[in-house]
Amino acid sequence: MSLNFNDKQKSLKRRFLLILGIVLFVCFCTLGGMVMFWQDMPVNLLPWQRKVFGAMIVLYSVLRFSRLLKRDNE
Repeated sequence: MSLNFNDKQKSLKRRFLLILGIVLFVCFCTLGGMVMFWQDMPVNLLPWQRKVFGAMIVLYSVLRFSRLLKRDNE
């Protein structure tokens, strides 16, 4: 018995886009973490500006990933 309610198999294109979305999610989260916590970053920003900018990048990646999952379930 299958736990998946949708017994159709995903197309190669949808599978590729899902993997690409996951890779981009990880990359954006890593970039946001680097911006927030890298002290010697070559861009001159105040500490609070770095944290806000890094948090915005992480929030953007979470929003992209949630839209990807919502579209993938349809």
